[in-house]
Amino acid sequence: MSSPSDLEVKLDKLCRFLGSVRGTDKALMFAQYSSKILIWYLRKLDAKSALAGRIANLAGPVSDFRILLRYYGLLPLVQWIIQSEKNPSPSPVIQTLTRLQNFVNVCYYPLEHVYWLALHNVIPMAEETRNKIGMWSCRFWAAYVVLYFYQLFEEKKALDQRRIEFKAAVADGASQDVVKAERAAIRRQSQALLVNTIINAAYFPLTIHWSLPASSFPDIGVGIFGTIASIAQIYATWKAT
Repeated sequence: MSSPSDLEVKLDKLCRFLGSVRGTDKALMFAQYSSKILIWYLRKLDAKSALAGRIANLAGPVSDFRILLRYYGLLPLVQWIIQSEKNPSPSPVIQTLTRLQNFVNVCYYPLEHVYWLALHNVIPMAEETRNKIGMWSCRFWAAYVVLYFYQLFEEKKALDQRRIEFKAAVADGASQDVVKAERAAIRRQSQALLVNTIINAAYFPLTIHWSLPASSFPDIGVGIFGTIASIAQIYATWKAT
């Protein structure tokens, strides 16, 4: 049997990427947020652009579908909570941050689900109550983002310490195999830290915007920051596929 071609390997990876809930979500996320940029541009050229209206009509269902994809999110969250307690982080600070993140996510998911069901009249609810629930779900998401910034800071400190120890090992004459493996591990960790920082930084203004009852943050800003976050997450998910 002949070995698969380059194209076949990439197609296989793309199918696995889009076949996962995470991959599908990130691809749709890019479509959802980049459409805001495209709509803004088209309406800048022509305020009555028919194409902009059609794109907006598509963006709505895409957003709804992404929320529906998150309806299963509590199950892996419960699984992660169990795993993080059975295998705690060696860092007490990161373990505490993990517990706090788990707590705010347990609050965030159900509130978002209730908001979406009320928005689509699946459950009866006054508009004011529904909007408050939606705002509080985003506030818990914002709390998660802030906590994750702290975790990234702790991970950066741990990475810096690892680099110092690596330099000491090289100076002490560590074997080439050990040096090569450790250098590759540090490179992977550095890349992951950078990507996660970009994602979190892009999410931060969005969570603040949706947490306020009357935010003046422009829709084009939502599109730009959302697109940045989606591209970084597509990159991370693709690498992990």
